[in-house]
Amino acid sequence: MDQSSAAPSSARPASIGARICAALKAQIAEGVYGPGARLPSTRALAAELGVSRTTVTAAYEQLIAEGYLETRQGARARVAPGLAAPGGTSAHAAPVSSAPRLSAFGRRLVAAAVPRHPAPARSVADLRYGDLAGEDFPVRAWRRALDGVLARRPARLAYADPRGLPELRHALQAYLWRARGLRCSPEQVVVVNGSQQALDLCARLLLDPGDGVVIEDPCYGAARQAFAAAGARLLPVAVDQDGLRTGALAGLGPARLAYVTPSHQFPLGGVMAVSRRRELLAWAQGAGAVIVEDDYDGEYRFDARPIEALQSLDRAGVVVYVGTVSKTLSPQLRLGYMVVPPALAAVLAAAKHVADRHTPGPEQAALAQLLADGGYERHVRRARRRNGERRAALLAALAETLGDRVSVSGAAAGLHVVAWFDRVPAAREAAMVAAAHAAGVGVYPVSPLYDPASGGPARAGLVLGYASADPAAIRAGIARLATVVGRFEAAPVTEPPV
Repeated sequence: MDQSSAAPSSARPASIGARICAALKAQIAEGVYGPGARLPSTRALAAELGVSRTTVTAAYEQLIAEGYLETRQGARARVAPGLAAPGGTSAHAAPVSSAPRLSAFGRRLVAAAVPRHPAPARSVADLRYGDLAGEDFPVRAWRRALDGVLARRPARLAYADPRGLPELRHALQAYLWRARGLRCSPEQVVVVNGSQQALDLCARLLLDPGDGVVIEDPCYGAARQAFAAAGARLLPVAVDQDGLRTGALAGLGPARLAYVTPSHQFPLGGVMAVSRRRELLAWAQGAGAVIVEDDYDGEYRFDARPIEALQSLDRAGVVVYVGTVSKTLSPQLRLGYMVVPPALAAVLAAAKHVADRHTPGPEQAALAQLLADGGYERHVRRARRRNGERRAALLAALAETLGDRVSVSGAAAGLHVVAWFDRVPAAREAAMVAAAHAAGVGVYPVSPLYDPASGGPARAGLVLGYASADPAAIRAGIARLATVVGRFEAAPVTEPPV
């Protein structure tokens, strides 16, 4: 036995025995000791390793108990039969990969994978959408709320209601009425691990493979993936500055669900007009369909008061409202919420229980405290002001560096814009994104958000987020981006942006 595999004599006996066991297991697996082979006596191995015979005896007894060795009275331990490496190979041979067979759901999930664009290695400005500035997080208020929660240590640490803590559901009911015009009872509120879990639960509970799902075109990629993984038949409908073109719904055929972002269409930024909201609600009621309203960043509007939610117009119980604190507090908290029709409350609670029992309690209680004492809304007002400054810096930088070579959509609300580069054909978009990344500017392309069958836009576009960068970094990033764009420009693309 290789002495390097044993512990030095100064190590604890328990760790020495464990290492002797591990070394012998490895030698059996490698074929050094084949089935039936005799091992050294406990006395000989102890002398070889410089450890006590008692330690070696204990190691052998452990291997006998695990079925690696067998022994008879007065005889040396032997390797148990049946421990030869499969096919006569040894542990030194290259391992054979045998991936487990995926379910139909797993195969659909892989097929609908969302492209990932990591941060640049040497970042000048990370303008990828979705991140928030760490300096914006209300550290003191959150710590105070969380410390208060932990100080009220309960007598029992038990599993909680899968729908969420009662105090948070009551606080969300009041907040959503004040901020978004929603009327609901606490029993309709379900707390989830971010809006993505809400979309996944809706897909699993409301769809069978082959069911039609209306999605916006372009659409949030992770929502498309959730519905595709459930086996849905995706029915993309184009959007314009007034949101989903509801006039196209009648010709789509049967559908069980519609996914929309009416307060700030992702990614193009349009706001669904009231007339279209009413048409969408009437369509859902007539079709027996459910509308999933994703209000992912409804708190951010810079030219007027935030638009009231689609759910506020729902009188038939067809809207599932989805909200999150990922764009106000932090995406790392994984705190979101749903407001569901009364008929769906019990089954969503059951599905949440099966998925993960419940969302972590201390964070729920801390958020409830912030909502109750007004700290959350004070923070949102500060965050809105800071992001308004970042937005202004981004728009000014685009205008100064690119002028009429760029068109911007979706700037009135939210935490991102779409910049259309009028002289860069869509075919060059992927290469332009790669070049921007190499230049230290993190960006997302817009074309992958379109349905492949629609053909997508004619010109290249980038989804530019500004919530995680300071104005100086934004200006530096756009200056660097303008240089990159210049390398890909051709004659102006005459087709207007979608």
